[in-house]
Amino acid sequence: MRNCPLGTSWSARSKRGVARVFLDTNVFLYAVGAEGPHRQSCRDVLVAVGEGRIEGLTSSEVLQEILHVRSRRLGQPDAMAAVQAAAALVADVLPVSRADVLFACDVLDRHPRLNARDAIHLAVMAGAELDTIVSVDTHFDGLVGVRRLDPSQVQSVHR
Repeated sequence: MRNCPLGTSWSARSKRGVARVFLDTNVFLYAVGAEGPHRQSCRDVLVAVGEGRIEGLTSSEVLQEILHVRSRRLGQPDAMAAVQAAAALVADVLPVSRADVLFACDVLDRHPRLNARDAIHLAVMAGAELDTIVSVDTHFDGLVGVRRLDPSQVQSVHR
């Protein structure tokens, strides 16, 4: 297992002095999806990433989720374009390793209310020393060492 258990807090600032955040799948999906209550705030997050006001990172699992959801709903051409745009926008796409999957099992054992994909996100975040996730999913709230920012709160991380 890792030496960085969930509960350890790491610096949320990059070497450039901007906030480093993990972008959950829903940020990308809401930003390109139909009109709804989260669409504009998710678009604002992606604009902030694109302008360099925050450093957005994501994982290969998030890209796979985008590919899966958009393929199922709108077809492969749309899904491929969405994944390519997401990958081009973020500072890095973090891989999911065997250690991440095993760490996610430990996370699930300690937090059974989480789903497997969210446990993978947390494991990848731990490996990358990230403690902030931008997500509309409230089940990240209350986890020790994890700060969830609703997309509407993104202004609070870049100054």
